[in-house]
Amino acid sequence: MASVSGSAQTPASAPLQRGIVKMVLSGCAIIVRGQPRGGPPPERQINLSNIRAGAMARRAAPSQLEVKDTPDEPWAFQAREFLRKKLIGKEVCFTVEIKTASGREYGMVYLGKDTTGENIAESLVSEGLANVRREGIRGNNPDQARLCELEDQAKAAKKGLWSEGGGTHTIRDIKYTIENPRNFVDSLHQKPINAIIEHVRDGCVVRALLLPDYYQVTVMLSGIKCPTFKREADGTETPEPFAAEAKFFTESRLLQRDVQIILESCPNQIILGTILHPNGNITELLLKEGFARCIDWSMAVYTQGAEKLRAAERSAKERKVRIWKDYVAPTANLDQKDRQFVAKVMQVVNADALVVKLNSGEYKTIHLSSIRPPRIEGEEKNKDKDKRFRPLYDIPYMFEAREFLRKKLIGKKVNVTVDYIRAATGPGEGTPAFPERTCATVTIGGINIAEALVSKGLATVIRYRQDDDQRSSHYDELLAAEARAVKNGKGLHSKKEVPIHRVADISGETQKAKQFLPFLQRAGRSEAVVEYVFSGSRLKLYMPKETCLITFLLAGIECPRSSRNMPGGMQVAEPFSDEAMLFTKELVLQREVEVEVESMDKAGNFIGWLHIEGVNLSVALVENALSKVHFTAERSAYYKTLISAEELCRQRKEKIWANYEEKPVEEVVHLSEEKERVANYKPVYITEITDNLHFYAQDVETGGQLENLMETMRAEIAAQPPVEGSYSPRRGDFCIAKFADGEWYRARVEKVESPAKVHVFYIDYGNREVVSSTRLAPMPPAFSTRTLPAQATEYAFAFIQVPQDVTEYLNTQESAKSARLNIWRYGDFRADDADEFGYSR
Repeated sequence: MASVSGSAQTPASAPLQRGIVKMVLSGCAIIVRGQPRGGPPPERQINLSNIRAGAMARRAAPSQLEVKDTPDEPWAFQAREFLRKKLIGKEVCFTVEIKTASGREYGMVYLGKDTTGENIAESLVSEGLANVRREGIRGNNPDQARLCELEDQAKAAKKGLWSEGGGTHTIRDIKYTIENPRNFVDSLHQKPINAIIEHVRDGCVVRALLLPDYYQVTVMLSGIKCPTFKREADGTETPEPFAAEAKFFTESRLLQRDVQIILESCPNQIILGTILHPNGNITELLLKEGFARCIDWSMAVYTQGAEKLRAAERSAKERKVRIWKDYVAPTANLDQKDRQFVAKVMQVVNADALVVKLNSGEYKTIHLSSIRPPRIEGEEKNKDKDKRFRPLYDIPYMFEAREFLRKKLIGKKVNVTVDYIRAATGPGEGTPAFPERTCATVTIGGINIAEALVSKGLATVIRYRQDDDQRSSHYDELLAAEARAVKNGKGLHSKKEVPIHRVADISGETQKAKQFLPFLQRAGRSEAVVEYVFSGSRLKLYMPKETCLITFLLAGIECPRSSRNMPGGMQVAEPFSDEAMLFTKELVLQREVEVEVESMDKAGNFIGWLHIEGVNLSVALVENALSKVHFTAERSAYYKTLISAEELCRQRKEKIWANYEEKPVEEVVHLSEEKERVANYKPVYITEITDNLHFYAQDVETGGQLENLMETMRAEIAAQPPVEGSYSPRRGDFCIAKFADGEWYRARVEKVESPAKVHVFYIDYGNREVVSSTRLAPMPPAFSTRTLPAQATEYAFAFIQVPQDVTEYLNTQESAKSARLNIWRYGDFRADDADEFGYSR
């Protein structure tokens, strides 16, 4: 770049000004800035008077195809480097001797605060890096005469421009483009490279000159994003808030400094890297001062420790500086005791939710932050629509995830750190409604449970919008764990076939329960896991060896009954029923137990004894005055223990014995009974009871034939489903009807009110239903009544009359229940979830 000679105005008469050198444009031009006050400071270009240095290389504009790149002039880069190393970031003083019509300023520059410092122009000339413009030199100017003298000395010493050979070896071979950036980055193996920062586009994007091969590359800082300058349609740039401040922050520390760069990755032709300066890491500084935010997609490649970036960002958020001035923490409204606490895990709801018990005794549902449990998507979601869907067993890896959490956490104390509260959402199109969720990081023994779950491929990490701060405080560790799981093909990321859990639910299946009963009786004590607690004495168990689910009733005790819907309305819960259920839940829910099966009731529920860690649950309930001893316990080996425990509670008048009073002994009068008449009994399976006390039953002998027929018929229907709405029902027709459980059954049309109201009678079960004609189809000939007659036969009780008054009937039923007669001997078998136990109202 050439300069012009000084004018008649002398340095002595020009005012002395000061500034800090921001940038060296060439061997004879610098940019000087002032001190920052409330924002980036003003700056101006100063050209050195009376000397000329070589022009620096210039890249042609991409739009000008006919223009070629301009290379360095000899010794131009060395002159620029001489000034860069001497001046960048230093305070200088200068005088402006002349200002051209175009606004360009020329003057003398001195290193330091006054003119006693080093004269920069003289230093350049003495090193042979610039030549003196002698055209306009006046003989009475001592400064100009001094420059000529120094130039003559440099020529004599053959320095720089005056050396032999012309200086072609000083011209750089700059590589402005890299053919394959990704291979280039990979070839460096993330080793630090010496570089000079030539330009700062914004706070986190710079252009660097890589040494010693002179590659010029644009580098984006890994892991962060600063406010940027948005280019408008008219070509102007509009800065986002704090964009100019962030740019100045980076410029004042890195521009034209010697640094080391670690090139870390190259996604989509964007080179990501970390710039290391002797005074620190600019990435962390930008975050700490509130000039940048962490971004997940590039933080994964950051090699200097992502946790440091998160900590720096967290510091800026807490101080509410710059871009975080309006920041409100997700847990800002929570007290410290509600943000961090120790709790005991009582239940694993699914792969990302736990029920914990606080020290206050309160129960709270906690969701693991930023992870998503296994789920079914796409075609699999719509597959087997008619099949009863059980998420725990039917969603791949859901059972493994639940078991991992259950074995690791149930009954253990964990540390809970609340990360955010996810607000409740209403139902949307295709999305269900969710209540408010408390999302937290749960640790036990220093292990982050969510991270362990993700690393085994049993959960995935949720991706967020960049401005969404409602995420785990250990989000980067979760992403790293997921990357390891994907790389190692663990769990959900495995290419192998997904595990299938064929778990038979025989709750309420009387026939299956009968077949299974002898096996369980012979087995003695069997291992089981308590899946659900319906009441203090009724539980659902998973038998791992047998891979089945059963309903289990505690033998030998009579527990208070919970509230439930009855034909006459809601039945009020008996006192201490909730306490009994809570006691059982806390002791055995989702724990591994041992069971001894003794018998089963008429609804297909097994009856027996349950042990957990040497404790008999029946005895424990009686000892805590939450249950009474049932007369059926007399035959068991635990009878004496039960009776003595009950007697102690009765004497102390605790809980259910609080209002106990001993009843006077009643005399029992023995009546002689008439001899029973001889009857011819045959085994049947009762399927329906009508309001007039008639009932329908299936002959046990032909039960196998019916099962085979139904199985074959459903397989044929599944293979060739009927066209919905194609069947026009007529009274008396035999057809097939889809029941509420989604299965097809043989039926007969009894009445047609309209296409939406068709009265049908299920000929094999005896129940009736009003259905839409879309749930009906013609009966395949292979499964007609000729193949197998209707299996439901109607019966009526001999010698009895149905009470005309319903109230009298209900009172009689309640009296029989209170006395525990016959079918009521084990309590109300319809309690809790009636469908669970095979009872249909």
